[in-house]
This record gives sequence, C-alpha cells and structure tokens, in this order.
Amino acid sequence: MNVVVVESPAKARTINKYLGRDFQVLASYGHVRDLPSKDGSVRPDADFEMDWEVDSQSDKRLKDIVNAVKQADALYLATDPDREGEAISWHILEELRRRRALSGVTVRRVAFNAITKDAIKDAFEHPRELNQELIEAYLARRALDYLVGFNLSPVLWRKLPGSKSAGRVQSVALRLVCEREAEIEAFRPQEYWTIQAQLRTPEKAPFTARLTHLDGKRLDKFDLPNQQAADTAKEKLEQAGQFRVASVERKQTRRNPQPPFTTSTLQQEASRKLGFGASRTMRVAQRLYEGVETSGESVGLITYMRTDGVQISNEALEATRDLIGRRYGSDYLPGKPRAYSTRAKNAQEAHEAIRPTDLFRTPDEVGQYLDDDGRRLYDLVWKRTVASQMESARLDQVTAEIAVDYDLAKLRATGSTVVFDGFYKLYREGRDDAGEGEDDERRLPPLTENQDVSREKVEAEQHFTQPPPRYSEASLVKRLEELGIGRPSTYATILQVLQDRDYVRLEKRRFVPEDRGRLVTAFLTSFFDRYVEYDFTAKLEEQLDDISGGRANWKQVLRDFWEQFHKGVESTRGLKMADVISALDQELGPHFFPVDPDNPEKDPRACPQCGGRLGLKIGRTGGFIGCGNYPECTYTRPLVAPAPGEAPPEGDTGPRELGTEPETGDSVVLKKGPFGPYIQLGEGDKKNKPKRVSLPKGLDPTAVDLQTALALLSLPREICKHPEDGEPVQAGIGRYGPYIKHGSAYVSLPDDDDVLTVGQNRALTILAESPKKRRARQQTEIGEHPREGGPITASVGRYGPYVKHGRTFASLPKGTEPESVTLQQAVDLLDEQAKKKGNGKTKSAAAGKTTKAKSTKGKTAASASSSKTKTSAKTKAAGKSGAAPKGGKKTAANASSDSSS
Repeated sequence: MNVVVVESPAKARTINKYLGRDFQVLASYGHVRDLPSKDGSVRPDADFEMDWEVDSQSDKRLKDIVNAVKQADALYLATDPDREGEAISWHILEELRRRRALSGVTVRRVAFNAITKDAIKDAFEHPRELNQELIEAYLARRALDYLVGFNLSPVLWRKLPGSKSAGRVQSVALRLVCEREAEIEAFRPQEYWTIQAQLRTPEKAPFTARLTHLDGKRLDKFDLPNQQAADTAKEKLEQAGQFRVASVERKQTRRNPQPPFTTSTLQQEASRKLGFGASRTMRVAQRLYEGVETSGESVGLITYMRTDGVQISNEALEATRDLIGRRYGSDYLPGKPRAYSTRAKNAQEAHEAIRPTDLFRTPDEVGQYLDDDGRRLYDLVWKRTVASQMESARLDQVTAEIAVDYDLAKLRATGSTVVFDGFYKLYREGRDDAGEGEDDERRLPPLTENQDVSREKVEAEQHFTQPPPRYSEASLVKRLEELGIGRPSTYATILQVLQDRDYVRLEKRRFVPEDRGRLVTAFLTSFFDRYVEYDFTAKLEEQLDDISGGRANWKQVLRDFWEQFHKGVESTRGLKMADVISALDQELGPHFFPVDPDNPEKDPRACPQCGGRLGLKIGRTGGFIGCGNYPECTYTRPLVAPAPGEAPPEGDTGPRELGTEPETGDSVVLKKGPFGPYIQLGEGDKKNKPKRVSLPKGLDPTAVDLQTALALLSLPREICKHPEDGEPVQAGIGRYGPYIKHGSAYVSLPDDDDVLTVGQNRALTILAESPKKRRARQQTEIGEHPREGGPITASVGRYGPYVKHGRTFASLPKGTEPESVTLQQAVDLLDEQAKKKGNGKTKSAAAGKTTKAKSTKGKTAASASSSKTKTSAKTKAAGKSGAAPKGGKKTAANASSDSSS
C-alpha cells in the first residue's frame, strides 16, 4: 500500500481516481503546524531556532496520516509545486519522524503543475527528494514575518493607541495606498480648454478636427487656460474663410496579444472584467485547479494558479495552435509559436503560466459543470490562453492636417480602422467582453491633399486636470509586482489583511485609507522608515529568492536583518507620546491643514471656535484634529483634509438633516456619536427616546441619502420564511453590527453583504455556516450522566475542546481530542469543575440541602430562626457554586464556558 498526502480533500478525491486501489490519498488541509502566536517562537539569540505547534484540528489529520503510513510501504508527498507546498511537505515529514511513523517506509516527493491523468502519472514516475533550498526560503520568510510582527506591533500598541498590528509586506502596501491618497488631497485641479471643429467634405461626409496651432504657434495643453482665451480662438475659426487638407498620412500598425495569465495578471483582469476581488479570484481558481466533476470524472481544469511565469509547455503550445487553425482558420495562426518572457521584477518563472489543462475543453463544454464564478473565470483563462497564440490585429491609422486661412490655424483629425481583427476576434485586455460592438477608434472619410472642406460648427470645451486615481485591487497588485514586493501567493492575503485590520476600506472598488491606516503609515515612516521603503522590501524579496536558488545562506540573511531591526525597535522604547504626536503632526500636517492658494495669509491651523492652534491628537480609538486650547475649547473634527476655500468637515457634534419621514413628518438626521455615525428619527421626549440606527461598516456617511436612511430605520426586515420551520428570517442592525436572525439565533452579517439587499439564498447560507451550527455539527455525545442523568457532550469552542453537562462546562486537557474522551473521564472533569465553583460541593448537593433547610414549618420560633439563618448561609454557598438566582452575576468560569459553547 502507498500513501499519498496532498493539501485539500478536493485535490485528494481527484488524484485518488487516477492512482487506483494501491494508493490511499489523504488531505492535510493545508499546513499542519505553525509558529505559536506568542513571543519567543523565533529565538534570534539561539541562531533563529523556531518552535512549531500543531493545533487540535491538524493533530487529528496527522493521526490519520500516521495510522495510514504505519501500514504503508511508501509515502508520497504530493503538495503544491511551490515554496509553500514544499514547506507543507517538510512539516508533515518532520511530524511523522517525531512520531516515529516512518520505520521501513520509503519517502518520495512528487510535484505536478496540473491535476490531469498524464501529469499525475508522469510525476509519480519521476519522484524526487524534498528541495531543502525552498524549505530554507520558507523558513526565512516565516521568521522575518514573525520577527517584524511580534516586535513592531507592540511598539504600535504602546505608542499609537487604536492601531492593531504591522506586517513586513502589508505595511509597504498600506504606504502605497496612503501616499496615493495624500497625492489626491494635495492635488489642485487646473483648468484648460480645447477647441473642436465639425467639418464636412465636398461629398457631405462629416468629421471632427481638433485645434493644434493658432497664429503660427503650437498649442500646448494649458495654452487656452480659460473661457476668454477659448472664446477668442473659437471666434477666429468662425471668422476664417478657408479650410483645406494640408496633408494626409496613412500607416498600418499592429497590436500584439498579451501573454497567458500569471497570478497577478489574472487577479487584475478578473477585477477589471468580472469585478472579482483578489481573494475571490484565488478561491475560484483553486477549485478549477483541484478538480471538477465532468461527465463522471473529476479533472483539474486549469494549471497551478500561483505562478509568475508566462511560458507554457510545448504540448500546450501545439494544442493551442491546432485549436486556432481548426476553429478560426490559418489567417489567425502565426507562422511560428509566440514566446513570452515576464517583465515583472524578481520573477522566478518556476512554473507555467495559468492555462487550461486541455485547450479543447472549451468554456461552452465545461460551463454546465461549473457555478457562475467558475464558468466566468474559466472562460477568461481559456480566451486569454488561446488569444496569446493568435495573429496580431492590424489597423490602418490616418492623420489629416487641416490648414485654416493658410497660417492662421491648424486642425488635426485622426482615425483608424481595423483591417484584420486577429486576436481581437476572441479577446481584448481590459474590455468587459471580447470587444463586440465596439468602434475601436474614430473613422475618417476619404481625404486627399489640397482638398477643400467646409466648416459646420466650432465648439469650445472646458476641462480640468484630474488627480491620480485611487488604487483598485488590480492596480495595487500591479504596482506591488512592478516594485518586486510580495509574491504571487501573497497578494490576495495582503489586500485582505489591510481590510481586516481596518487600515483601508473598499469604496466603489477603490482603496481608501482609514484614519488608523494613515496614522500607522505616518508612524512607521517617521520611526521605521527603512522597513517600509520600497527598495528595501524589494531587496529583501531578492534575498529570499537567492535562498531558494541556493545563492544565499538563510541564517545569514536573518542575522543581517535582525541586527539593524532590533536596534531600531530598541531605540523607540524611550519615545514619549509627545514625541510621537509631534512627528505625526509634522508628517500629516501639510495634508490636513493645506494652505489656501486664494488666501495664503489665512492660517489653516486656526481653530474656528476660539482661534487657537489646531493639531493632530491621539485618543483611545485613534487620531483626530483637536484644538490646542483644550479643555477650554472642545473643538474636534475627523482626520479629513479640506480642499482650499472649503470649510473643514463637520466635527463630532455637527448633524446633517436628510429630510422628513413621509408618514409622520419627523426629521431624519445623520449624526455622529462616540461609537460612530448613526441615523436618528425625530427628537423624542423624556418618556420616549427617538429611534436610532447605526450606519453599517463600510457605508460612507457622505453618501447616505434620505432613501437609504429610511431603509435603515425600517430594519429589521423580513427576508423570507425558513424552509425547515416556517419561522421568519430577518436582517437588521444591532449592538454589534448587521445580523441575520432566525428564531433566537443571531449571526453576524459578513462585511461583503449588504443588510438592505441580502436575499433569501444568501441569508440561509449564512445561517447554515454560522459558528454555532458548525460547533453543533462537531458535537459528540459521550453518554448519560451516571448520577444526575442527562447527556454529557464533547465539543470544540472558542477556547478549545470541552465537555458539558447541563450548564456545567469543563475544559479538556491540552492535546485531548473530544472524540477520545471516555464517560468516566468526562464525569471526573465535570465533578472537579463543580467543586471549584461550589466550594467543594456539587451543585446538586448544595441545592438539595437548601431545599431541606426550607422545611421550617411547625418548628419553634427559635428553631425556625436558627433554620432561617442556616438556610441563608447555604443559599449563599449555592450562589458561590454557580447556582446564582436569575439575574445574578456569572463567575469568570461560567462566562468562559458560555463563550466556549
């Protein structure tokens, strides 16, 4: 028997069908161990020794693997063919050695770029050893990320209240977003005008030409800076008598196709064309890679999706060219295959580009087996791959110069036509589709030199320069790749972490830095500038690549980094909060207090209430703008940079009226309180408070209108009836944000969902996937309590595995699995927990004595008084044991137990 270990069950199912009965394929479910989340897991003083930890879920997977390997002749480690996959195999092997499960077992490493029968067969025919250089590169990267996170984050927590944590690569990505926002805030639009003339040939064919020269001078972009200058130029053209074609230039240009997808270009195109985020793209691509059931067999539809290589195998090239010839004809097939090389900085090109495993498996053919996301992404990959080997598109471009009254002015008309569509027939980068119905460029009518044309109309158009756009997921990934920061497998995680930490938010699919993110970036650039420099981070990536290529020693790379980094961290220990605020105020001041160019004498830092000096302040939840005369002056406002000439944004006390409620006529007002912005209906009175609802996370307060406010005030709303019990399923906003409710169960609504629009299918899915439901499915019944009756169950909660009887919870010893606990072990643990809570007496015993003590009827007054005193004492004892009266305060143990369930 041979045992094969892969990462995921989907991959295991697919591979198992190819290998047959002599192989048992098991899934590790990703990494089986990691560095514990505590200080000291990486020890620089011990030459960077690392401690590894196996969590309870991974331990269960490892036990299955150990049991199988002990009965096997050979173990095949078949994890993904990259650095991370090599690391997973190494971790599994190390654990198997530690558990002494490899006696007499041959260990082999197999790697494949596609999950197809031929690829699997070839990989198993050519096994290899584990790649130690890839493993060392992984160890170095993991140690670096750990050391940065566990040394830099505490500095942030101490010196910058409200911040969360910092990461080696995420902090650089955050800097990009914040610097782009600063550019946008500092941008001042500049006005300019253009002149267009509507002309007509003698054959009455219309066309448009733009003014390029006036009075013998070439016009630059800002040579018509205002309407007066534009009207003067327009008037000259309207008064001109002759318009003649001075020259006509024709040339043919070629447009070449783009190479097949890499990880980053797939994420970029999926964002532009499909509206997918990077994480969503990678989830869908993972499913396509691991295997999909088609016509009774499971097959991987695309090659490995974490790659920065753009080349494809010779077999795939031949298949692509064969398909193009058959489907589109020889005109669309170049004379020889196209060869591509990546332009990305530090690209490793260890694997093929992302392509279909079988080019003749068309999107129409496999679409019936895929969900909507899978169908759309596969279609994108298939078209890009085929188009990359198609003939170039050819276009005729025409430029005509029009002379006006000889040297008075010149106009230019341009146009182009597609002579041969080539790869345009199938795919165009950045388009929403294959280009159908698009007029690629403007067409010109036939024009000849010295031909007179007539003027129909002259128009002047006002323009303003635009600021640089905020980063989208696609453009941020592209920029990171250009800088050589991060790797294909890390981009989706980087973008998600920035959002999870509330450092940035996505607004209209563009990244906007939050106040917290701007403060963190300003702090890091002020005190740790070296470690958020683009070049430094890129060079560190190069060193990691050198380790994987055997050109650098991983321990030496860590030593060189740690020596300087540790000094930088230690130097911040003496920082005072005043020093931090001063540095941040200086760094962010120009953006939050811009000088008004129309009124440069006005002090942008003057407090509008008392005339004092405004500056950056730091509170418990982050930064804000406040007056230096506090507490006499309490003026504050958010961290938003006003444009010159505009009033600063409203402070915490500035409400905005949105309108009135149609039925009652009550005012609907947007306000900002200590816990964020909220909507209020009416003013209420002493007896009845006005109705209020908080704005959902991610909803921009400036974008809230009356319709949105009324919809929020009408919550909760009924979405549907639950198909199992007919009870209503509702969506609403509570103390902890948006939720879905069914009966007494509340489940938080994920950030990607809108409480106002979430529908039936999504709501039922959220309920089914709630943590409580998952825990209920994982619950194991051990048996009846031998003394008190009632079931004893075992499960895994927030704080680890536990056993439960009634309202008593007892944690399991570390390393004990819930399903391995015996009834006697469970009873002993529960009794021990009851004794801790009941001062040595179980709850049932204390309750029994209390009941007995209540029987005082018929006794003498003295006896009754004595019994009453005893009863009181025993009632207190019962309270200490956890059987407190309704509404009584829970003990810490009870609170912990409740949260575990």
